[in-house]
This record gives sequence, structure tokens and C-alpha cells, in this order.
Amino acid sequence: MRKGLDDMKNAVKVTGLTKRYDDFTLNHVSFDVPQGSIVGLIGENGAGKSTVIKAILGMINRDEGEVSLFEGGDITTQDKEQVGAVFDDKGYPEMLSPRQIGKVMKGIFSRWDAQSYGRFLKEFSLPADKKIKNFSKGMRMKLAIAAALSHQPRFLILDEATSGLDPVMRDDILDIFLDFMQEEEHSILVSSHITSDLEKAADYIVFIHQGQVIFSKPKDELLTQYGIIKCGAAQFDQLDKGDIISWRKQDYEWQALVSDRDLAMRRYPKAVVTPATIDEIMLMYVKGEQ
Repeated sequence: MRKGLDDMKNAVKVTGLTKRYDDFTLNHVSFDVPQGSIVGLIGENGAGKSTVIKAILGMINRDEGEVSLFEGGDITTQDKEQVGAVFDDKGYPEMLSPRQIGKVMKGIFSRWDAQSYGRFLKEFSLPADKKIKNFSKGMRMKLAIAAALSHQPRFLILDEATSGLDPVMRDDILDIFLDFMQEEEHSILVSSHITSDLEKAADYIVFIHQGQVIFSKPKDELLTQYGIIKCGAAQFDQLDKGDIISWRKQDYEWQALVSDRDLAMRRYPKAVVTPATIDEIMLMYVKGEQ
């Protein structure tokens, strides 16, 4: 973790964000993206992650709540110059080449840096004159990231940017994010269901389930303090339910999620208590009983 929450400004502050649809409600979502940090937004498909991102970017109207960008108010045209956005489903016209995309971007962003863009194309091994229709998904994602970084943003926001990519390509993209974060004023909000990527790169994790924030915590706290008690039925009956966040029966054992692994090991020395991954924490909240 780079800094404590009290020592830094926020790149983004979301307060009570609500958006109602006929079949879904994003319900009073609140969290911060501290400046200089990477925040991972997790949750199952349909949890509301993309709705949050679109609301932050002003792509949809919100019913309630506030979004503050760079300690100001709603995103403005000027702010958009400082925000780079990458979407899994956002494609450029397939008949264009990266070189042509660069010319289009130059007309959109006053801070467009053609030299940086050209450098990114070479670094990402993207042929400047090859039509995008002939690009793989990984190449298209790298092109989107190259374009997002080339208008010199302070804040990068990514919606499932590594979805569907192989592990090598995902690792390459994580390296790009970490390079971007070398500048202290830079920040990233990344929505992903690939929690192993976030375990490597994120400073904070925001978990959304059924349109509500379940928790917003430092990643290190989740990985160092949370645990899973694994035991038989007799041992499970003896557990203090006040120590447990959620539980479920898995094959021939009971599993219980706890927020204090060390305490659980002291209280239940006969039970197996293992560290919990972010994936396991999310699964226990979603599928476990509480």
C-alpha cells in the first residue's frame, strides 16, 4: 500500500450513488479512489460494476448521490482530458489502423501526445498500419490502453480490461498499469472478475454485490487477516457464530469465513484455518449463509 487513507487526496469520491432500472438498482454506493492508488472493483456479473463506472464518467444519469472527481464536482469536459477510459466492449472502427486512430484522437484531446502514442504502439508490438479488424482481442485491448495513456491522464478507469486474455497478456497489461503508477498523482480504478490480477496490483478492494457495496478495504488487510475455517459438522456446531461472517457446506466439510484469522486459530486449535484469497472471500459472501 502506498499511503494511508488519511494522508492523501481522492482521485474519485463516490457518495450514495443510486441508479434505478426496472430489474436492477444500484443502491447508495459509496467508496473512494485515493490519489496514488489502484482500486479494484469486484463482484459477480450483473453486480453493478459497469453501472458504477458509467456513472463516474457521466455516461448515464444517476438518480441519487454524488461523484467528486479530483476533489471537485462532477466530471467536466476539462476533467475528461485527465481521465483515460478503457472498456472491454468499446471497439474502434475496424477499418481504421492505429495510425488513423491517432489522427482521430489528436482532434479530440488537446493533450494528445503523438510521440508517446507511437512509443506505446512499438512497445506493445502493434503494427501502425494494420487494420484493427485483423487484431486479436489482446492487441485491441493494448491499442485501447495506448490511446487512453497518450492523452496524459491522471486517472485511468478500466472495465474488465483483462477479460478473455491469456495469462501472459494479462501480466503484460498489469505491468503497463504499474508503470503508469510510477507518477504519484496517478490513480487507477479497475473493474475485474479476475481477482488474482487484483491481488498482484491493487491497493484497495471494493466489493459490490446485488448493487450494494459489501466492503471497501485495503487489499493487504483482506489477504493477511481474513481466513477460512475448515472443519467437520461436530466442530462447526461448536463455533461461535459471532466469529463468522458466512459459512457453507462443501463436500464433506464445513467452511466458515472469518475476518480475524489469528483469533480463529487461537480459539479453534483443532480446526484447520487457512488464508483466504479474494476469490474465496467473494464466493463466501455470495454463496455462503449468514
